[in-house]
Amino acid sequence: MPDRLLPRRGLIAAAGLLAAAPGLALAASRKPRVVIKTGRGTIVVELEAQKAPLTSANFLRYVDARSYDGGTFFRAARTPGQPRDGTIVGAPDAKVRPFPPIRHESTAKTGLRHLNGTLSLGRFAPGTATSNFFICVGDQPYLDAHPGAPGDNLGYAAFGKVVEGMAVVEKILSLPTNGETKFADQRGQWLKPPVAIASMRRL
Repeated sequence: MPDRLLPRRGLIAAAGLLAAAPGLALAASRKPRVVIKTGRGTIVVELEAQKAPLTSANFLRYVDARSYDGGTFFRAARTPGQPRDGTIVGAPDAKVRPFPPIRHESTAKTGLRHLNGTLSLGRFAPGTATSNFFICVGDQPYLDAHPGAPGDNLGYAAFGKVVEGMAVVEKILSLPTNGETKFADQRGQWLKPPVAIASMRRL
């Protein structure tokens, strides 16, 4: 939504307020952070709300609705030949009704990349993403958009990164993955048992 135009008097007043309290400008520019408390420890993520506004806002909508409380990290997909690299996938409890899906924010537009610690949104076809998210362990460039490649080349929507608790993410990735799944291409990737998400809150 375009920014609303403010009257000149309002702009002058706002400028005076910031001059009197410069700390307010710093606070406004801070990136949102979310604390993820799990059965294996705490993870803190920082969102790129300026670069990926739609995806960040969508994630915070679920956080603020407490949709992830009682959810799980249910999948740990380790990179073949590099078992310490891969992704862990989190989601609300299956009983949680998702919000409508959002438009895909490609890494080709945001400039973000799937690097070690990147937070990203899961999806099927572009424009189907809702609440499932994942965290990268190790760089995963194949998850970025690759314009010009055949087929679905839009990648996934990266929108943040882990700033604390990467050791917890790595531990979850290393857990047993002999859980049952109906998806043939995900066999050997579902955690058994899954890791509980106790809560997710803004800092």
